[in-house]
Amino acid sequence: MPQQDLKKEIGFLAALTTVIGTVIGAGVFFKPTAVYGVTGSASLGLLAWLIGGVLTICAGLTAAELSAAIPETGGMMAYLKRTYGNLVAFLLGWAQTVIYFPANIAALAIIFGTQTISLFGLTADDHHSLIVIVAVATALFLTLMNFLGAKAGGAIQTVSTVCKLIPLVLIIIFGIFHKGDVPFQLFPVEAGPGKEFLSALGSGLLATMFAYDGWILVGNIAGEMKNPKKDLPKAIILGLSAVMVIYLLINIAFLMVMSASSLAGTDTPASEAAEIIFGAFGGKLVSIGILISVFGSINGYVMTGMRIPYAMATENKLPFSKWFSRLSKKSKVPYNSGLFILLIAIIMMMIGGFNTLTDMLVFVIWIFYTMTFAAVLILRKRDPQLKRPYRVPLYPVLPIISILGGLFIVINTLFTQTALAMWGIGITALGLPIYFAMKKNHIKS
Repeated sequence: MPQQDLKKEIGFLAALTTVIGTVIGAGVFFKPTAVYGVTGSASLGLLAWLIGGVLTICAGLTAAELSAAIPETGGMMAYLKRTYGNLVAFLLGWAQTVIYFPANIAALAIIFGTQTISLFGLTADDHHSLIVIVAVATALFLTLMNFLGAKAGGAIQTVSTVCKLIPLVLIIIFGIFHKGDVPFQLFPVEAGPGKEFLSALGSGLLATMFAYDGWILVGNIAGEMKNPKKDLPKAIILGLSAVMVIYLLINIAFLMVMSASSLAGTDTPASEAAEIIFGAFGGKLVSIGILISVFGSINGYVMTGMRIPYAMATENKLPFSKWFSRLSKKSKVPYNSGLFILLIAIIMMMIGGFNTLTDMLVFVIWIFYTMTFAAVLILRKRDPQLKRPYRVPLYPVLPIISILGGLFIVINTLFTQTALAMWGIGITALGLPIYFAMKKNHIKS
């Protein structure tokens, strides 16, 4: 949609709440396990959360320039297509279809299953099959609910958005003032025993980026803002800073009631911390709030994920495009695309755990994020006449920081989690023969 056709109705407050609501999801409740597991200490774990927040702010401010200048359907796919051409844009869509959205759905559904059995006093190690059954059932239910139409999916999203803030606020307030004897120190910042500082920090940063993910969507509202040049950077800086502060506060609250090693040793850190703070009954109430939050996060990825293969199929960019682009008669939902995403997600639930799946999706998507940051520099030089309602502040410093941060995440993962990175690259590369086959028959460059 051309920018002049968009209604400019969004003010600063609406933009600010959109930023916060988009980014805060389920990762903050469950990623402490991975963060403190790989860093081995409270101090380095908190540093990873802090750096992740700063990098996210730089990334959001940088990518928003493209969002404002190219407010087209497809978002990042449109930016990459304009900068690098059809192939890179196709590989992003392919990676989103076969890795990013299915892995998000699978990882969150596994967490939902883990949280559910924990609510009934069962342990994850002894009931893996039950976790997978609950995860599959949850993803299937939400997919079917979204087949009823966008209104049903939107209603679930609204309720869950409100519910996810309640456990966050309760744990922060009561956790920080909890009187316990857990040893907790911020300095010196050091890795845990037997861990190398930089590799531990890199792995910890990779883990936090799942919790911060969603910032790329922030700039999509630029074309509908009343004053994007003034309000968008303020909304991004204040909104993502608020998210970072919330994440730091809830992690401090966790560390006031549980040691870093204890957090690393549990699949449900938020629920266990809530039980210590509020007792068994109060802990279960908070756990239910967390469950609703995770439920809503899964719904968000189900609702948006099925639109990616559908959009690609409408341009004949996938095999069996006619099948993928089919809509249901009443609700006009791309149900075949939804079923395809669901099938891949179920396979992932069978073979991968929460942290493995999230690390893979973060690694793959950050390859494209880094290319997006570089696109800001490229288009400034190649296409100076492009109308830019918003320009990234402190140019080119913030784009360069974003690029360096992205390269650090990608390169560190290649060295510290080589097999996982190779799987991600390999699955993404499977899109190459499909692209060239479809290009010959359908795609016009």
